[in-house]
Amino acid sequence: MKLFVSDGNPHCVKVLAVLEFTGVKCDVKHVNHEERVVPYLSRPALPALLLPSGTYLFSPNSICQYLIEVNGQESSDIVNQWLEWESTELQPAVMQALHMVVLQGKGAETTRVLQGPLSYLDQSLSKRTTLFLTAEMVSVADVVLWAALYPILSDSSLVSGNQTELQHWFERVGMLAACGSAAQTALHGKGLKAESLKTYLQRQPATHHGQGQVQGRGSQPCNSPEGDDDGDCVLSEEEIQSFAVTWGKGLADLPMVPERQHPILPVEGKRNVLVTSALPYVNNVPHLGNIIGCVLSADVFARYGRLRGWNVLYVCGTDEYGTATENKAREEGLTAQQICDKYHAVHASIYQWFQVDFDFFGRTTTKKQTEIAQNIFWRLHERGFLLEDIVEQLRCEACQRFLADRFVEGTCPYCSYPEARGDQCDKCGKLINAVELREPTCKVCSQTPVVQSSKHLFLDLPKLEAELEQWLEKSTGSGDWTTNAKQITRSWVRDGLKPRCITRDLKWGTPVPHPDFSDKVFYVWFDAPIGYLSITANYTDQWEKWWKKVELYNRYTVFPCSGQPPGQSWCLAVSSLRTVSLLWSFSRRIRDCCPRWDGS
Repeated sequence: MKLFVSDGNPHCVKVLAVLEFTGVKCDVKHVNHEERVVPYLSRPALPALLLPSGTYLFSPNSICQYLIEVNGQESSDIVNQWLEWESTELQPAVMQALHMVVLQGKGAETTRVLQGPLSYLDQSLSKRTTLFLTAEMVSVADVVLWAALYPILSDSSLVSGNQTELQHWFERVGMLAACGSAAQTALHGKGLKAESLKTYLQRQPATHHGQGQVQGRGSQPCNSPEGDDDGDCVLSEEEIQSFAVTWGKGLADLPMVPERQHPILPVEGKRNVLVTSALPYVNNVPHLGNIIGCVLSADVFARYGRLRGWNVLYVCGTDEYGTATENKAREEGLTAQQICDKYHAVHASIYQWFQVDFDFFGRTTTKKQTEIAQNIFWRLHERGFLLEDIVEQLRCEACQRFLADRFVEGTCPYCSYPEARGDQCDKCGKLINAVELREPTCKVCSQTPVVQSSKHLFLDLPKLEAELEQWLEKSTGSGDWTTNAKQITRSWVRDGLKPRCITRDLKWGTPVPHPDFSDKVFYVWFDAPIGYLSITANYTDQWEKWWKKVELYNRYTVFPCSGQPPGQSWCLAVSSLRTVSLLWSFSRRIRDCCPRWDGS
């Protein structure tokens, strides 16, 4: 292997540091900033690593990760997360700050650019009980982040006195011989004062860090130093052909994925990964939101896992119970089961056309779904996590039936939106009890319903509130929660959990097995998340093995229901899924209610 670096290039600090840290044998060649080492790129890209196969790596973090693997190590998930954060959040801010300080003399203005990432890193370090980012011993993540920050933090005038944890960590990592040697080689140990750094930056396009992105002159999607007058990049035919040849060669070098033998079961000693994507509603033809939002992305991840040699099972299926299906059946003059059969086949054919490589594509209207859902229900009931209560419901006398949430519309009592549903308002997002709607109407016959009483079963969520708060404090601090998920969950806990009704006065759904509620079915968002288990059970009778002691990746996205254009009636499915998931995952007591679920 041969590593090409250039004098004054701050990106070379991290690569040189990791090279010495790992002890990998590699020839290091110093070249000019303007030298095109990688032949198929239209602009210089350094550092660059020439592999024995003749191909190049020219992303600094990719080079670092490659060196880790060559050294016989496999970087952990937390190390990979820090490297990704450094690449997408820290490095763009650092490069903008370097331009401001070295070329423009605006050292005082760098605070606004660096405050976000530096504060995040300082807070992350203050929450840890270890000396370094991932453990008591220094890791590659520490080396890479130290190298990225070296030009900035080596100048005390740019360091905030409030970020003490960050400063202590920087000093500890800097004591590593590999870090000092790399800084000396690339920047002569002078940090911002290195004349070679100024020379390097003068040859780079100005950067502007915002919203987690680096923007050069115009919008430059390719590797050209200058866009055209409109800010676009134009590739030559020669470059395109070169890319194609290089890509094809790389594909040929990939290891062959062994032919799958079904049923796929967890294998002792291998990395067993269960991948699921959101179960799309069966009430219409899937749109691009379904496909791009979760199905294709989960498929890409599953394919990646198989290429890595993981033992992967990827399952999905159609979500077929609930009022959305009943509404569609009424529109088309079919039974609910006929609608499910029709659109399940449509979904399956579309995903097959897109070559989505499911190991099994199932559905929720099965005997396994009924068995597992009812089993979980009885265990919840036996352990006192259910309660009975009288519910005031809207009943349409013309239709002679209680109206489920989606069969009634009216004016929102909170924001006065005129088309709020009986369970939530799509404008203000608040959950609604149907009887709270002003001027309610039946969606079937447009008549005004009346209020009547009906007895229902509820999940006693307040019993879990204390344990849930403890779990959330730990999980949101260390896990990969989105901002939206945090806000929704926190708002629920802040307002106090309420008992959640899990039964409905409908015919289409999983029957409630309790004799006092035999005329009711389960609410779809109690029933639907269980579909992941039942679909796996329909794939293999040894399904329990896939829900114990394996890695689970669920690609769940909030997207419009099938057949509804983006911007209208956005589902809060992810929140409802989390309601039931909390019951299984957040409490040892609740996990006991489901013998086949241990929270792993």
